[in-house]
Amino acid sequence: MLRTIFWIVLIIIILLLLLRLDYSLGRKSHLKKQVDDEYPLRNSEVALYATGESLFSVLFSDIQNATEHIHVQFYILKNDDISKEFVSLLKKKAEQGVKVRLLLDWVGAHEVTKEMEKGLTRSGVSFAYSNKPNFPYYLYKLNERNHRKITVIDGKMGYIGGFNIGKEYLGKDPKFGFWRDYHLRMTGEGVADLQTQFLEDWYHSTREAVANRETYFPPLPKGPSQTRLIATNGAYLEDDYVNMIKQAEREIIIGSPYFVPSDQIKKELINAVKRNVKVRILLPKKPDHPLVKEASVPYLDELSKLGIQFNMYTRGFYHAKVICIDDKLCDIGTANFDKRSLYSNYEINCYIHDKNVIKEIKKVVEDDFATSNELTRDRINELKAEKKFKIKIATWISHFL
Repeated sequence: MLRTIFWIVLIIIILLLLLRLDYSLGRKSHLKKQVDDEYPLRNSEVALYATGESLFSVLFSDIQNATEHIHVQFYILKNDDISKEFVSLLKKKAEQGVKVRLLLDWVGAHEVTKEMEKGLTRSGVSFAYSNKPNFPYYLYKLNERNHRKITVIDGKMGYIGGFNIGKEYLGKDPKFGFWRDYHLRMTGEGVADLQTQFLEDWYHSTREAVANRETYFPPLPKGPSQTRLIATNGAYLEDDYVNMIKQAEREIIIGSPYFVPSDQIKKELINAVKRNVKVRILLPKKPDHPLVKEASVPYLDELSKLGIQFNMYTRGFYHAKVICIDDKLCDIGTANFDKRSLYSNYEINCYIHDKNVIKEIKKVVEDDFATSNELTRDRINELKAEKKFKIKIATWISHFL
């Protein structure tokens, strides 16, 4: 009996060491290949959509009106009614002769069936999965997800933000109820950079170099707002966030479904408070994944003592990703305020440098704060007591949540 236990324990230890070695070597190999991929400042026009109903209405309409090509990339595509409607629309456009490319994350789109794949291919849709894990460093790559959401239509209009395709994004999942998210529709010069990023991800996933690139990059007008796209592949996002926080003179507003910052970002938030910057952070009251709420509790505890205000969204589920720095910079995109987005996921964010647009976005954000409750010290202490064991586990595995 003791001998059996010894061998079981030994095997577990060896497996844990192999997992650690796989991740460590995979991370080193990954970082060697990364560069800080920052696009130029562009003149674009952006519009914010904060509900699935409003977004899908205009997105589906733009797809329906496409004449040349449709490039779509999502982290998640479900197998429900809205997903089937979306897939049917793409198939219809491909059958009409429009070039359609659909790129989905290998893990995020696990509900897509073989029959759905075959139906897309039969209709002429070019279909692929991004970030399929392979050797070496299989387990590291399994954790390395492409979390980007990009749509480009005829090279003239684009979309970027937090929504995926599924019924919960329409507020039709009773578990979550109303779903709040932020997504941008973009026209003007910035669309070319969305197109570039999609084609890079497409090549990375398929090794297909797209010919006739002039078809995909038509002349674009200048829009009224300065924008910049920031694409990160599990690196450099931490530096971007730190630089943003350092710019703040009066106010920092952060909205995210998860709050698990790095030590450096936490330090900069504390420094902001010390220079009398007001910091407010909006999070969902209900979590959508195990342990993500528990992972945030130590940060809520420490930072709230220093004067950072945390609010919990109560209307439904809060999935939006936004950072507002005074009235001079607003970031909306796919990256969450957590270690997975900082160190693992492939993300894309849009920085907006337009006071008028930022003012409009902040109105929506303030409405969301109005449908939230401020997190009190008493409630944080209750969470610490209620979830003590889970908090320890969540803290240990916070990079992978």
